[in-house]
Formats: sequence, structure tokens, C-alpha cells
Amino acid sequence: MAKASNLGFPRIGAHRELKRAVEGYWKGDLSKEELIESAQALRESHWTEQQDLGLDVVPSNDFSYYDQVLDTCAMVGAVPERFPWDGERVDLDTYFAMARGLQEKDLEGEDSGVQAMEMTKWFDTNYHYIVPEFSRDTNFSLSSTKVIDEYKEAKEHGIDTRPVIIGPVSFLLLGKTQEDNLDALDLLDDLLPVYAEVLQELAAAGADAVQLDEPNLVFDLSDEERAAFTKAYEALADAADLDLHVATYFGGLEDNLPTALDLPVDVLHLDLVRGAGQLEDALDYGVPEDLSLSLGLIDGRNVWRADLDALLDTVETAVDALGSDRVLVGPSCSLLHVPVDLDTEPALDDDMKLWLAFAKQKIEEIVALTERANGDVDGTEALFEKSRNAQTARAESDWINDTSVQGRVDGIDGSMTERNSPHAQRRPIQRDALDLPTLPTTTIGSFPQTNDVRKMRAKYKKEEISKAEYEEFIEEQIADTIAAQEEIGLDVLVHGESERGDMVEYFGRQLNGFLFTENGWVQSYGSRCVRPPIIAGDVSRPEPMTVRWLSYANDQTDKPVKGMLTGPVTMLQWSFVRDDQPRAETCRQIALAIRDEVVDLEDAGVQAIQIDEPAFREGLPLRESQWDDYLEWAVECFRLASCGVQDETQIHTHMCYSEFNDIIEAIADMDADVISVEASRSKMELLDSFDEFDYPNEIGPGVYDIHSPRVPSVEEMEDLIHKALEVLDTEQMWVNPDCGLKTRRWVEVKPSLENMVQAAENVREPAAVA
Repeated sequence: MAKASNLGFPRIGAHRELKRAVEGYWKGDLSKEELIESAQALRESHWTEQQDLGLDVVPSNDFSYYDQVLDTCAMVGAVPERFPWDGERVDLDTYFAMARGLQEKDLEGEDSGVQAMEMTKWFDTNYHYIVPEFSRDTNFSLSSTKVIDEYKEAKEHGIDTRPVIIGPVSFLLLGKTQEDNLDALDLLDDLLPVYAEVLQELAAAGADAVQLDEPNLVFDLSDEERAAFTKAYEALADAADLDLHVATYFGGLEDNLPTALDLPVDVLHLDLVRGAGQLEDALDYGVPEDLSLSLGLIDGRNVWRADLDALLDTVETAVDALGSDRVLVGPSCSLLHVPVDLDTEPALDDDMKLWLAFAKQKIEEIVALTERANGDVDGTEALFEKSRNAQTARAESDWINDTSVQGRVDGIDGSMTERNSPHAQRRPIQRDALDLPTLPTTTIGSFPQTNDVRKMRAKYKKEEISKAEYEEFIEEQIADTIAAQEEIGLDVLVHGESERGDMVEYFGRQLNGFLFTENGWVQSYGSRCVRPPIIAGDVSRPEPMTVRWLSYANDQTDKPVKGMLTGPVTMLQWSFVRDDQPRAETCRQIALAIRDEVVDLEDAGVQAIQIDEPAFREGLPLRESQWDDYLEWAVECFRLASCGVQDETQIHTHMCYSEFNDIIEAIADMDADVISVEASRSKMELLDSFDEFDYPNEIGPGVYDIHSPRVPSVEEMEDLIHKALEVLDTEQMWVNPDCGLKTRRWVEVKPSLENMVQAAENVREPAAVA
């Protein structure tokens, strides 16, 4: 019989229970024991719910207090030397310190601390993982038994799970080496014994199988990297008496397919959503007789109800070729990337809910597909009929289609994606218009969202206060934020975004074509959760979105105030996107809506406008052969949004946690006047790509890591500025934090920004003399 399986379940809880517990522990409101109890309750409920839904294979160790790659660092003892650790077991406080850094007081009372590990995007998703750090001195050892403990915990509740671990080769490839001439794969021989020990302990605990996630198998790989996969699994195949299930996802295996099929493992998982057609490729190549295939058919990264009739054909193809006992049915990837349960969602009407499936509903689809493949027609027909109705309803919906939007996209021409003059001519005009000094200082946009701000927003949403009362409160917040920035001494101010929650949701709620949820939360990083909008129809802007607040902010100061917008590519990437038309078409619609807002801001006297694109690199396909098409329409959409202004108006963009080396020419083609980027955690490593390319426009490399609560010193930021100036010209560089400050507290932000401004002044003064 075919088996219904899952690769991973959302860990945060349907109502963000984990977020509240973890943050409660960080704040000191919860004890460690209370945090652990909350986590145990969540795990038990998730295991039980999945089993009750009919899954044959329920995952464990898909839970994490922060991040699954960080969990793996703890498991193998890959703890950087700067963190206090006794070399035995990685406890919870060491674990959180690795993710968040440490701030302490030295004997003289001066600020000191330990910098957090670097964080970056998990492949092409909006999830962030902690980047492992490796050196020749890294000594791997079994330092966390979390995976074994959670397997035993589930078993005590009567549920025999399949533990999930990041595979050894992907773990190394996801990390960074701290020394020249050290390849992470050079450490594979040292790492494999720890994995073997984990497998042995799992087998001793009664596990029948373990899932080893090897998503790097969908990348362009060298012969040496392919050989590492073969070497690793030949070593692990006989390490313990349990089945090895290797999971690949986020793309097709393509030229890595022979390597994957020939691994000495028991099950290979294929993502048949992002890698459509690779089942046929695998069958044509020849699936070894002792290998089963796991079919990733239900989309683990989007929220649309599946076309079960179409997917059943794929399952039956696999069953006919392999036999039902060698077929597993599952999601394309872990369900970490979708909300938990549509049944808890009150914000959508029943007609639109019919179109959607969250994690729980996706498991229902997996089970129905499996049971239908196993011959159960009557028991599955209701869900199959629901699937058919959803496909018909979407196709026939008048709400989705707007002919005026479609016509406007058809009318786009080349002149709409060009500024009036090149940047070299625009730069002096803008510097004069904005009265900017050398090394101008600014922030990325948001300032701390206090409890008062969140409470007032909630009251307004619940209609407990009037619109006039709410707007008066927001005006007070903007005025206070402007005054604070003037006191700090920043050169280009922002209004603070106190009226905004999520940077995508805020704009999406003012655009046609978007749907919104109340409980559709997904994890972005650590305890940070986002509620992605659902782009279901044609997108347009019915009225201005930010002009009212930016105009008010402008009136509060003589300094320039930068308007803040979310860019079209990021709006696309950080939403659940309609799957009934090309993504590029949807992005062009969003770009036209943002363009209208940019022009209105300029007309209102806003001279600097930032169009944030932190997801630009994230959207890049994992295979280089697919890059050109994406970059062509992504750059076009940014320029479409930004090029409707005069030379005097300075266009900024912001990108965070992105590797630019391989797409730096496309970044330059965006033609933003100023780009700000994350750089502090990587110690300006990112700027190598700008140096090698000789980037022509202006850059603000982040010198203040806002993802950590510690306050960086003046000297620390001054050193980063000097390091950046080894690559950048003085007239080219801006000084700013890594990202927005919404998640931080004023008690951290104010001294950090004061130190940043002082660092800029210290560097600026001798530069001016020279």
C-alpha cells in the first residue's frame, strides 16, 4: 500500500504559541521549565493531529525553538569559540546566544558582548536560517540529543515518528568557513561519525527510519560535491539498522538525478511542484529495485487547494511503475512555510476559503490522494469533489479578473523603465537638493513599535477608537520619531512607520487583488512571524497609500524625510501568489501600483523615496540556467516602479541577507540612486562583490546589526565604516543600520544610532580635512 507522509509541520502553533513562549523566556516572564512545557504541549498536539488526520508517516524533530540549522549546529557541537560553552551539551541559553548574540557589562561598566551568528535566507524562501561557522579547529561531537529525545517523547505518546535531520552534506554546504583555503566538505570525514552516532541512538530507541534533508541536491553541483553525497551515504548506510529517507526539495534534481538515485538509501523524496517532470525522468533513468520514491505533490509553499484529479494521475503513474508499496505521497517540502489551519481563520468568507488549503488541509489532501491510490473511492470522493469545485470557482470568479489592469500591463513601453538622466548626472543634483554631507546617515525606515502603538492599532482595528483618534495618535508618534532623529543627529529622516504592521501586509491591504487572513502566520526567523497576504486577483491601487503620513512628517522638520515603500518583487515574494498566471505578470501589476504611489509622493514634496526589495535575491531561481529570465522581469518591475520621477528625487532601495556576487550586474541595472544592504554580521564581506564589479551608484552597507539586542560601540561601527571605505569611495558611501528597527526597543535603538552617528562623524572629519 502507498503511504501518506509529511516532511515537517509548522512549529509555531496555530495562534503563535511558540513565539509567545520563547519571547516570554527571553524577557524573563517565563522560566526555562515553563518554556519547555509549552514546547512539549505544542509538539504533542501537532503529532496527535497529524496522526488523527490519517498520516502513515509523522515527522519529529521538525520542531525548533529557533531554527533547524541551528539545531544541527547544536547536535554536532559546531559552536563558535566566541560563545561561552563547556564543550559538553549545548544548553538552551548557549543555543539562543548563538542566534541572538550576548550583551554584557565588563568590569569597567563599558558595553561589551558577543556577536550572533550570521543569518541568511533559506534557499528562495522568506525563512531565515543561522549560518554554521566552520574552521580547522571545529571539533564535531554529539552535543545535543534533541532529535533522539523528541523521538522518544512522541513514542511515549503512542506515536512512532520519522525523525528529521538536516543531512550532513547540505549542512556543510550551508555553512561558511572562517579560514582561507578551507572547503567545508574537507570536514565531512570528521562530521560523519557524529551522524552515525545519532542514527545508532535513534535505532536503539526504536526508530525504523530517519529523514535526512539534502536540499542542496537541487543546486548546480560540482563533481566533488556530488561525490561528497555518495561518500556520505555509503558511510551512513550501514551505520545503524534503520531506513534512510533522503528528502530533496525547492527544485528538480536535473543533472544530480543519477547521483541521488544511486545513493544507498531506502527512500528518495522528489519535489514534484518545483521540479515538475522529474518523476518521469527518474523512471526513465531507472529507479533501483530497493529504492522507494516519495512524491512531493502537495505544494508546501503556497495556499491553493490542489487539483487532486490531476495529481492522482501522477500517483498512479508511480504506482504502476514501482508498485504501491514503493510509493509515498507527501508535500513538496516541509509545511513550515504555510499557515497551520484554515479552520481557525475567521477573516475569509466561505467562497474564498474553498480556494485555499493550509497545513492541516494539505495533510487531508495527502491522505486523500494516498487512500484513492490504494483503492478507496467512496471515502475520498467528498474531498475530490471539493477540489473540483475550487478549480471551477477560481476560474469563473469576476473578482479575480480586471480588464483595465490587464490592459495597462499590455501598454507598458520601454520609456517607463528609464530615468531622465544617468546616475552620474543625478548624483550632484540630489546631493544639492537634499543638502547632504559626506557619509550621510539614515535608517532603513521603521522605528520601534512599542506596546502603545500595537494597542492603539488593535483598538482601531476593533473599532474601539475613532479614525480621528487613531490618526491623532499616529501623528504624535511621527512627530516624536522625527524629533528623536533630529536629536540623534541623523541626516535623512524617516517617519518611523508607526501606522504599519507588516511591510507587505500594510500595502497589500490598500491594493485591489489581495486577500488577508487573521491567523495565517508563518515563521520568518526565530520568534518573528509574518502573515503573508494572498494575491488572488489582478492588482491595482485605488488611492494613495502613504502620502498623508509622509506629508505630515515633512512638515515636522527642515531635514529631508525619506518615503518608505515595499517594492514589487518583495510584495510578490512575501505573499502567497496566484498560480493561474505567470509570476512576472503579477509582478508587473504590482509595479504599476507602486509607480503611482512614487509619483504622488514626489508631487507631495518627498525628495527621497525608498522602494525596499529585500526579497530580490531570494526570488532568484536555484539553477543558474533559469536566472536570466527572472532577472530580466524583476529588474524591469523595479524600474517600472521607480522611474517615473525627476532627477532631483533620490530613489533608495534596501536589500538584506542577500549574496550579490553572482547578480551584481542586475543590481546595478536596477539603477537605484542608493542601495542599503546588510553587512555588519558578515563584517562587510558582502562588499567584495561591489568592489570587483566597481558598482557605479551609492551604497549604504549596514554597520549596526539590528537582529541582536546588543548596542554596538562607536569603535566597532567606525571599524566597519573604515573597512567599507577600503572598497567604496567616500562620496559613494552612506552609513545606516542593517535593517528596519521595528522589532527593537528604544532603549537599544537610541544609543546604537547615537553611536552610529558619532562613528560617521569621526570618520567624516578627517575625510573632510583630506
